[in-house]
Amino acid sequence: MIRAAGRWFLHSGIQEASGGLARYYRLDLGQSARVSTEITGYAVGALLFLHERTGDSAYLAASLRAARFLTRVAWDAKLGTFPFEHPVTASGPALAYFFDCGIIVRGLLCAWRVTGETEFRDIAIAAGRAMLTDFQAGQAIHPILALPDKRPLAWEPRWSASPGCYQLKSAMAWHELFEATGVREFLCGYEAALQAALENNRAFLAADSDPLRIMDRLHAYAYFLEGLLPVLDRPECAQAFRDGVDRASRLLREIAPVFARSDVYAQLLRARLVGGAHGVLPLDEIAAAHEAEQAASFQIASDDPRVSGGFLFGRKQGEALPFVNPVSTAFSLQALAWWGDRLAARDTNSETPLTDVRGSANSARYGAARVSKRFDHGLLI
Repeated sequence: MIRAAGRWFLHSGIQEASGGLARYYRLDLGQSARVSTEITGYAVGALLFLHERTGDSAYLAASLRAARFLTRVAWDAKLGTFPFEHPVTASGPALAYFFDCGIIVRGLLCAWRVTGETEFRDIAIAAGRAMLTDFQAGQAIHPILALPDKRPLAWEPRWSASPGCYQLKSAMAWHELFEATGVREFLCGYEAALQAALENNRAFLAADSDPLRIMDRLHAYAYFLEGLLPVLDRPECAQAFRDGVDRASRLLREIAPVFARSDVYAQLLRARLVGGAHGVLPLDEIAAAHEAEQAASFQIASDDPRVSGGFLFGRKQGEALPFVNPVSTAFSLQALAWWGDRLAARDTNSETPLTDVRGSANSARYGAARVSKRFDHGLLI
């Protein structure tokens, strides 16, 4: 299953010759959407994860093509940001998203850790500094800027157009930049985002009553849970994580018969496994097995290389939605790989923590000093 997903990344055409990845492939139309800088950032990490799991150099090469697309093509050095899509066209306003920029920075830092190429680190630092300057608005973070003047757009009720706890995953870029540079300004940015996210935690899911939109918010809420990973040693954050997993699990089961997203199943499964590895959340194996089964059910088996091995975005009323999605595929393959590790360790009566079953490439990627029994948040796609 993991190798099939990997082959989809390599051979489906979702990654263009430029190195950039399309936002999704439309089954009903037989065509891909435009190249997304955010999705390309996710793909850098996903392809490196596949390389680490399999040792196949094709994944490393594809990941570096994606990373170099971001640094050499998508990065606008004059504006100091990554536009939402590439190329920017006159059909609509050019935009930059806080969330997208953070995902890209994290992907570039992954590439830097693997290769040591300073190009990736330098652009990540520049983009991280610009995020601090351009998006912060007092106690909140502007979600979207209009380019070229970087004017904040008016906030809207939909979650992606307003500040919220989901932004904490993107703010992890600042935490990782602090780890890479020691510059405390980055750590202060993450800490400010953390406090805002904790304050918005409960209100975020309650901001909508429509089950379909709540499912979309569950996807974003899982970003908040992931954004807590660097600070799960703090009691307040560990409690918010436990409560959040329970809340998300309950809502997912309630809404899934009407609308289910593959990425939500995968994100919740990853959260359970990471929480267990941190020792802050006892693993509910029945719930985890259900989430693994459901996530796996979205993978496509086909003779068509454009879709085979990829994961569908979701289902409504039991009917598949026609989007083969790189992010759904990335989250699902990682969640299912870690779940497989858990099952393998259990079946052999091993006491080895999940985080130690990561492959010999781990020390090359992060440095021997960072290999530990605690889960490294930088591994999360």
